[in-house]
Amino acid sequence: MAKVTMPQLGESVAEGTIGKWLKKVGDHVAKYEPLLEVITDKVNAEVPSPVEGILSAILVEEGATVPNNSEIAVIETADEAGSTSVAAAAAAAVATAATSAATAPPSSAPPGRAAPSTAPAASTVATGPVVTAAPAAAIPAFGPAGSDERAERAAAVDDGPPPGDPDARMTPAVRRLLREHGLTAAMIVGTGGGGRITRDDVSNYVETQRTNSPVGGQNVGGAATTGGATTTGGPETSPRAVAQTTTGPAPATKSTSSPSRPISFPAGADELLLPMTQMRKGIAAQMTRALAIPHAYVQMEVDAGNLVHLRESLKRDYQGSEGISLSFVPFVVKAAVEALKRHGAFNANWTDAGLLAKRRINVGVAVAVEDGLIVPVIRDADQLSIHGLNQAIADVAGRARANKLRLDDFGGGTFTIDNTGWLGSNLTMPIINSPEVGILTMEAITKRPVVLETAAGDVLAIRPVMNMVLGLDHRANDGAGGAALLRDIKTWLEGVGPDTAIY
Repeated sequence: MAKVTMPQLGESVAEGTIGKWLKKVGDHVAKYEPLLEVITDKVNAEVPSPVEGILSAILVEEGATVPNNSEIAVIETADEAGSTSVAAAAAAAVATAATSAATAPPSSAPPGRAAPSTAPAASTVATGPVVTAAPAAAIPAFGPAGSDERAERAAAVDDGPPPGDPDARMTPAVRRLLREHGLTAAMIVGTGGGGRITRDDVSNYVETQRTNSPVGGQNVGGAATTGGATTTGGPETSPRAVAQTTTGPAPATKSTSSPSRPISFPAGADELLLPMTQMRKGIAAQMTRALAIPHAYVQMEVDAGNLVHLRESLKRDYQGSEGISLSFVPFVVKAAVEALKRHGAFNANWTDAGLLAKRRINVGVAVAVEDGLIVPVIRDADQLSIHGLNQAIADVAGRARANKLRLDDFGGGTFTIDNTGWLGSNLTMPIINSPEVGILTMEAITKRPVVLETAAGDVLAIRPVMNMVLGLDHRANDGAGGAALLRDIKTWLEGVGPDTAIY
């Protein structure tokens, strides 16, 4: 039997939540085929199967949170198959689970956590929603007393087909909220990215049933309202609507949706508490740790005239031949990795024992998503051309926004680049992505008056200029070293021209 364990998604991540099982007991899985989705404080990622075989047991239910390296499933490989068929074994496990659930005392574990048990396989198969063959009586109620009654009332409102997606994505906190109200995903119309159900969707549905009037895209009968009605009578302000109204080419490392959503206050309320999402909790914890680092900053102006001219001359043909737009970001990444080769003390991680220099240059690119910011990693960035970097960045950014990131997209970063200028910022003080020791921002490229030295004397000209800010860990490096690194990045960017190789 091959055991599947909870992977570690990043250096600072200690646990993960089972978001959704993509296979059920008895299914055949190929090696490296996606087996389940795992949710951490920062991201959803698909976990591949480590071996080929039959999924014989699911040990942790959807929505449960367990530490890294905990066993979560068992796969029977082909050479382990005995005289008893896998189908018969699965059926026996379901039957045992049903009996166990009917006779066992209620679990004292808090909702959303895996309850300890002397027979984990049987109990978790009984409670896990992936085992559809188990009778309804074997599935315990997760909500408080009366939740079943509320669910019956909600279901009785409309006998038509449910408006929502029963397999819609959601965070563990939202899943728990559904249980507390005795609701199912099929009752709720998800307005988040890709149909994700948000906390607001659940609250709006509950308010819809209470007031008997449509609220925030939910309807009395559970069907979505047309026209995007809200409590204020204005246009729909869900994340999906915001994303749909934000048209135009997407920056390579940033989401096209608004980074902040309008707040709709209830009638008569002067204050409204916005609960922390799992992602915001993770960001808060990481930023609190990171700000314990003694930061220092170096800022320089980069004359982006040659860079802008080169991109403008290439972007139309590049878009036609490659099918993606050519961003400024891969040029900055290329400049950074070339400079990091000469300043190895910045391509490193900080440890209690000292500075751990890294041979491989793995660049993290900050990507804005619906609930916050994540930093997937482009591995061996120094081995890629500008075109290769552009492809890699576009790929990882697209998968990040679609919640399709893989395990190898995280961890092992040695330096981070953040395109803070996509909203027009000119100067940012970035926070280091610990345990890395450096982070670089690229600000908005704006036209400014500059003085140019010519043979005839100084000339005032209008040039596209980009500010760049390097944040450094002052324990590992000093300002002079940071200035030397940023100077080399600036020199590379200002030196691009028609002869700069893209491929």
